[in-house]
Amino acid sequence: MQILMTKAASDRVRGRLATFAPDAEIVTAVSADAYERDGQPIAVEEINPEVVWLSLDSYASGTLGQLFGRLMKTEAPRWTQIMAAGIDNPMFRSIMEKGVRISKSSAQATPIAEYVVAHALSLQVPIQAQAALQAKHEWKNTPYRELGKTRWVLVGFGNIGHEIAKRIKPFGVELTVVRRNPAPDPLADRVIGQAQLAAALPDADVIVLACALNDETRGMCDAAFFKALKPGAILINIGRGGLVDEEALKAGLDRDQPAYAVLDVFATEPLPADSWFWDHPKVRVSAHTSNSGDGNLGRGDELFLEDLRRYLAKEPLLNEADPSEVGLRQPEPV
Repeated sequence: MQILMTKAASDRVRGRLATFAPDAEIVTAVSADAYERDGQPIAVEEINPEVVWLSLDSYASGTLGQLFGRLMKTEAPRWTQIMAAGIDNPMFRSIMEKGVRISKSSAQATPIAEYVVAHALSLQVPIQAQAALQAKHEWKNTPYRELGKTRWVLVGFGNIGHEIAKRIKPFGVELTVVRRNPAPDPLADRVIGQAQLAAALPDADVIVLACALNDETRGMCDAAFFKALKPGAILINIGRGGLVDEEALKAGLDRDQPAYAVLDVFATEPLPADSWFWDHPKVRVSAHTSNSGDGNLGRGDELFLEDLRRYLAKEPLLNEADPSEVGLRQPEPV
């Protein structure tokens, strides 16, 4: 079995991989259109991998397109582990149309969850007000609503949603989860479907968008959505920019519906320099970087090795994508 990956990824996992796949032939992408096998150059014609690992460092090193190209041009690929949690990029549909299985990454769920909790805490605990009082040398009480008395609506309950829930539930928040599968979950106080979302919004103090972008969710945060929010609510979007009607959000901010928006994703990325988001006093902008924790690479390695072990053992893969996620068939409840 031939496995194609970056050289850096091979250097990190080769020893561990050999313990359960000793006969695997590892081919590495070392630079643009240059490949090696056991440290020696290999002709492109000899590359026909059954497994392709699109690791996080393939994006950083610029070899992602190279690996994707080999995956699409050869006949052997059966499974690929990708670095992304979402698969709305057209490249992933192309992969699944070829009949290749995809395992999504959960490595970034940890830092994304920490990002959400950090912003929510900093907007509910009056840290900025206290800093302003400090600057004025003014000794004054700053009361606030305790986090345990707040209600959260979490739209999307995949790996990222679960990691968010695991971090906020110990505070005692009341959590409503929105997902296709209405089955109860121990981390949620209530599980509802997309059709019930509008009824949950008026009571929500924090709304987190952690869902995929698809035909059902595109533009879901429209004028009616924002008019349903209670004044003072907080919106956090770590899903996709296309979930939000940005002009409707702007109008909502003028009414404090929501009072603040924490946005890591936008309809147009990079965000244009003249966008109104940059200077809006009620908006926090980050450059699609909520996933940038320093543990992603290690978690990604562990995920690939475990999924490869499962693949070889013909066991169910972790985080395997369903064809419905790229529009190839109707979605099943999850």
